[in-house]
Amino acid sequence: MSELTTAGQALLALVLVGACAGPAATLVPSPGESVEIRASYYSRVLVGHKTASGEPYDPELLTAAHAALPMETILRVTRLPDGPSVEVRVNDRCGCMHGRQLDLSEAAARQLNMLRAGVARVRIEVLGRRPAR
Repeated sequence: MSELTTAGQALLALVLVGACAGPAATLVPSPGESVEIRASYYSRVLVGHKTASGEPYDPELLTAAHAALPMETILRVTRLPDGPSVEVRVNDRCGCMHGRQLDLSEAAARQLNMLRAGVARVRIEVLGRRPAR
């Protein structure tokens, strides 16, 4: 087996990073814009675990995890095609597996009527950011 050259290693690294980034890396709306993505919700197993913001996960708060949006971003999430909406605050990061780009708290998922389905197509719109505490 031949060894990869430095240039070959760099190219391989770029390909792997690009493959891991997936579509979520490009689906980051600016304020006032919206994008359609797939969302899921957190398991109850994670209750009390620290989120990326440092606060413990509380399934009854209207929160969400996103790979790239800044912490404290406020989103309007609408279940597609014409379902209910909920406003959530980004307080965590998600791994964005299996084509999902947003993880919602159980309370947010409940308001979107997606508890049974587990995963749903949603539209997210950035409404702004909550001031730092």
